[in-house]
Amino acid sequence: MGYCFGIDIGGTTVKIGLAAEDGTLLEGWEIPTRREPTPEGLLLDIRVSILDRLDRELDRGKKQKIRRADILGIGMAAPGAVTADGILHGAVNIGWGDVALAKEAERIIGISPVCVGNDARLAALGEAAYGAGVGARSMLMVTLGTGVGGGVVLNGKVLMGESGVAGEIGHMTVNPFETVRCNCGKAGCLEQYASATGMVRVAKQVLAKRREDSLLRQKEVTAKTLWDAARAGDALANEITDAVSAYLGMALANAMYLVDTEKIVFGGGVSKAGELLLQKVEKAYRSRVFAHSREKEFLLAKLGNAAGMRGAAALLLQKIR
Repeated sequence: MGYCFGIDIGGTTVKIGLAAEDGTLLEGWEIPTRREPTPEGLLLDIRVSILDRLDRELDRGKKQKIRRADILGIGMAAPGAVTADGILHGAVNIGWGDVALAKEAERIIGISPVCVGNDARLAALGEAAYGAGVGARSMLMVTLGTGVGGGVVLNGKVLMGESGVAGEIGHMTVNPFETVRCNCGKAGCLEQYASATGMVRVAKQVLAKRREDSLLRQKEVTAKTLWDAARAGDALANEITDAVSAYLGMALANAMYLVDTEKIVFGGGVSKAGELLLQKVEKAYRSRVFAHSREKEFLLAKLGNAAGMRGAAALLLQKIR
């Protein structure tokens, strides 16, 4: 039996998982993300953490010991565009520029191979392999958090693209008349409306223009309070969530004309809005897509914060088989 590590580098923490060759997650833990201009320090932190954990596994005296020679490699999810050669083209929320992350990780951690992919894309692969997408031939995942991420899995393989941006649904233009710039530098991106921060922005704009009573005027406006108010029957909150769902439905309809997946899965913090989110987005999607493409399965992600590291491990296991 071989083993591998799945690593998901986030802006606050790095999630690390030890997985068996069959994909079973044996153990998971986190370390703080060291923010520096280059990845060397963080990669050294990862090396120390996984070797310490591996040594403790060796010291437990189990019948089936994990030897360092049994480690097949590392899969790594990173927050930025990653090309097939393992080069990360910038990680803004950490402070890195372009870096040959796969080669640097192999050199510093001392385990090879290291396979690197974008975090949203690998979260989609994790859900496809072990979560909401199990049993489907194809799946599109949309991650609704501080930003909007996305990933496409076709026939069990994650779609990366030549430039590493395949699946970046969050930066699909859904409003060509927007004047406010997105963090990416463009304007009118889906992320400006359908991310947690985007939903708050839209809600505050509506509240400033309108005078109706609303539960949203009684507390701080967040994505959670917005969807909670909509669920409670608040008319203005429902109008706002219908509007942001319309943008999501439009983007998904456009995406389906290109990838036409069997399932559409929602993850990230906003997905905790649950069935109400699914109902509103599916309704908007169905109104904007060809009739024969309407019957898609809309699902909530199952793996939570473990999706990225599980997808990273899955990427490694696919590469070495």
